[in-house]
Parts: sequence; C-alpha cells; structure tokens
Amino acid sequence: MSKPSSSDAFCALLLAALPGCALAELEMPVGGWRQGDAEAPYTQSVNYPASRPGLDAGVPEAAQIRGRIARAGKGPATLVVNGNAMPLETDEAGRYGRAYSFATGSNSVEIRDGEGHPAQRVQFYQTAAGQPQARLRVVLSWDTDGTDLDLHVVTPDGEHAWYGNRVIRSGAIDVDVTTGYGPEIFAAPAPAKGPYQVYVNYYGSGQEHLLTTARIAVIANEGTPSERRQEFEVPMRAAGELTLVRQFVYP
Repeated sequence: MSKPSSSDAFCALLLAALPGCALAELEMPVGGWRQGDAEAPYTQSVNYPASRPGLDAGVPEAAQIRGRIARAGKGPATLVVNGNAMPLETDEAGRYGRAYSFATGSNSVEIRDGEGHPAQRVQFYQTAAGQPQARLRVVLSWDTDGTDLDLHVVTPDGEHAWYGNRVIRSGAIDVDVTTGYGPEIFAAPAPAKGPYQVYVNYYGSGQEHLLTTARIAVIANEGTPSERRQEFEVPMRAAGELTLVRQFVYP
C-alpha cells in the first residue's frame, strides 16, 4: 500500500547566567509555556516521500516547542521532554518546531547539540485546565538518516493506529516521518485498559539492507506519582521487516 500524499552561535534568552553565547534558544511566549489551544492540533500533516516533523508541517505555533540551535556535530540535535529523548531536525537557519502535548504539572524541555552536549534546558509548570493529557505515550525514533520506520499500536479494544489510520478513538500518532530519525509519537489521553501491542515496520531506505536501530519508549501516567517508563532498543535489518517489539498492559 502506498503512503498518503497530502552559524553562527547566538545568545540564548534563558541562559543569561552563563557567559557568552548559547548553543540553543527556546522561545517562551508571554504568559508561560503553551497553555493549550483547542485550535492547535497534536497531529501534523504527512507529505510522502519527504516528511519530517518541524516548522513546515502546518502546525500552529501554539502547539509546538520552537526555537533555534547552532548545529554542531555529526548527528541531529536532540530534544528531551520529561526524559523522552527525540531527534530534532532544523531548517537551514537552525530553527526547529516540534508538536508535543504536555502533562499538567512540572515539565522539562532540554535541547542537546549534534554531539549530545546540553545546550539549553527549561523547567516550567503547565497549568492549563481541561487540556487533554497523554496518559499513555509511545515514542519511536531511530539512528539512521534516509530511512523510514513506522510505529504501529494495537489497543485492547482492537483499534490499530498506524500511518494509514493515525487518529483512533483513544489517541493518535502525531506524524509519519519518512526520511529518518523520527520521532513518531502515539499519545492517548484516555487509553483503554488492557493489553497493548507495539510493532515497528521497516518501511524502506535509500540503501539495501541498511541496519538501523529502533528506540522505543513507553510512558504511562507521565508527570504523576504513578508514572511508569520502559525504554528499549530493537535492531531493524531490512526493508519489509515487521517486528512485535513490546506487549504491555495498561494501567
């Protein structure tokens, strides 16, 4: 089935305590971090065969973590939200944008450069009342550029979230990343109770038999005293490979 169509270093505002210029900048809107917006969807548009989560994905600014980074190193920059590490793509000017649904309460956002060195970190408190929160989150990323892995989540009530059916009753996959690194995130504000299955499909790459390592994190009840986190890696060896990488029971 075919997929749907559809350096200069600069001074960071939030690192005034450090001398000189920072590697990264996080934009903070007046009144606090993204306070929730009914018009700001969590999902991003899909543009096959070249889709990356970012500034050009058609997502309103209020739904994104945004900023700029002076890129350095061989790999992509990394965005770490509440301990969830995700590759971070930038445009030619070093700017980035990434949709994320925060939990109410204390949250942290960190930017790391292409060598993995911390460049900027912000701790904030999310107070938006009534905003949907991801009680269950599954994050897929991988370590090679020019490759396409796909996240599949099968829920206890038999629903199947994947790039061809990203929005289901209990949650959604935010974007189908087709050109490497990810992340693809399944987030469910009201997850069904029972057994879940998480699959990863190696859809394809520009090279035959290119080994890539999938990184999966499963986070339940993020930001609460009952938060549970599982993280693991799975080697994906060839295009067409479909692997059951995890089974778990929620809650």
